[in-house]
Amino acid sequence: MTRTVVESKTKTAILGFDEPFCVIGERINPTGRKKLAAELEAGDFSTVEKDALAQVMAGASILDINAGVVYNSNPNPNETEPPLMAKIVAMVQKLVDVPLCIDSSVPGALEAGLAAAEGRPLLNSVTGEEDRLELVLPLVKKYNVPVVAISNDDTGISEDPDVRFAVAKKIVERAADFGIPAHDIVVDPLVMPIGAMGTAGLQVFALVRRLREELGVNTTCGASNISFGLPNRHGINNAFLPMAMGAGMTSAIMNPVALPITQKKIAEKRAFVEASGIILPEDMDDEAFVIMFGMGSTLPRSGSEMTAIRAANFLTNNDPHGGEWIRTNAAPSADGEGRGRRGGGRRRRG
Repeated sequence: MTRTVVESKTKTAILGFDEPFCVIGERINPTGRKKLAAELEAGDFSTVEKDALAQVMAGASILDINAGVVYNSNPNPNETEPPLMAKIVAMVQKLVDVPLCIDSSVPGALEAGLAAAEGRPLLNSVTGEEDRLELVLPLVKKYNVPVVAISNDDTGISEDPDVRFAVAKKIVERAADFGIPAHDIVVDPLVMPIGAMGTAGLQVFALVRRLREELGVNTTCGASNISFGLPNRHGINNAFLPMAMGAGMTSAIMNPVALPITQKKIAEKRAFVEASGIILPEDMDDEAFVIMFGMGSTLPRSGSEMTAIRAANFLTNNDPHGGEWIRTNAAPSADGEGRGRRGGGRRRRG
């Protein structure tokens, strides 16, 4: 069986057809996060620290590290991104023990991350573009690390799944020329938004099966791409992930954390409850309140996608005897799953 081994100094994550699904936490990425980008330029890493801890607590096996900030003071990422990448990698691996995924489009940042990482990180990414192959594959060989291979090339992203398979095959073959084995290639077949292409789900399931059967490679994807632009994205993601797992997908780059309920929503709900004539204990805190009314939690916790993944692991016998499922669902835990209620609504009257 194909196994892709990713390691930190003390922990190993394995991607494989007979292994539990591997969740690669995506949150340490300033793309589209203006606040985080501003913090990083100012040398403030507090959000990075929070995101690292929350994702591991929620169940991420690997953390993706992306330092793609375009500084206002210096818009040249070739100068600013490599030292920032090294700094974030060093900081994160002091906080958590899971392996890392070094993620950048800047070759210098990739090498800086690889040099700073302890163990055997995953590299993200190489494409079928000729210049990218010539830049990234030598790094993969030099540092003896696995790499994410994205199925687009110099012609762009094709809507034809046969073309995307051909690009993946090309990357595997070119990697072999560098002495890089297929088990160290993790192919991203590129998930299209189902809202724009009705066959997107069927395409990726067929592609994953073909990549597994014909190339013998592990696979990954940006899990939330499937639901882009649609309402109730979690509902779609929750269905997509187990189906992709059933087709043979072995990992996903995703957010494992359910974002905390906001103070605004708590205030609105409290006002509604009071207007309804419900009297609650005076000492009921916000966390007890939101749990009592099924609003979620004020604390970061595992998202619903993680529940779907854990259930699928159990159902496919990649969670022997259901140990992980029971651990995360049957007892109180630090991430809020199974937490008891404080107050419990005992002092309620109409």
